[in-house]
Amino acid sequence: MLFRRENSADRFESLVREHQRPIYRVAYRLCGSAEEAEDLVQETLIEAFESFPRFREGTHFDRWVFRIMRNTFIDGVRRKPRAHIESLDTGILDKSGEMLAREIVDLASAPDTEMMARTLDEPVQNALDTLPPEFKLVVVLADIEGMSYEEVSRVAGCPVGTVRSRLHRGRAILKDKLKNYVRF
Repeated sequence: MLFRRENSADRFESLVREHQRPIYRVAYRLCGSAEEAEDLVQETLIEAFESFPRFREGTHFDRWVFRIMRNTFIDGVRRKPRAHIESLDTGILDKSGEMLAREIVDLASAPDTEMMARTLDEPVQNALDTLPPEFKLVVVLADIEGMSYEEVSRVAGCPVGTVRSRLHRGRAILKDKLKNYVRF
């Protein structure tokens, strides 16, 4: 059933409120930072709202949004310029041509950073950040969000066999990255 135009904004808002926590959680795990996750959620929800007339009532709204989020995230990764590395020892030229020393702000002691590190387990997030986007997506959806392989397949837009393969490879990478944190 497609939505009538006059009810769609209210219905969309209701569905977003109902699913806001898992939407943000997946975005955070994909991006690795609160600011980038908020940006991803915002871009995703704008796209979802524009596409909402095509959403069918009775289907999983969160899965539909995750599919949009996946595409938005991957598009963002492709658009992102390659990192430019500079030495922290070199200064910065100001507008008058004077060389200034770099000021390095320690964000690690910020209250929100400390809270997120305690809440979301920094080593796991760091390991997740090393995964290629297609592996990260299936690991987050299957292992963190608890989706079935079939659901992940629909969101990721690939066959179930590919989901299983990516999960296996993603988990192997995570296992290797986190081996120093496991005690036997």
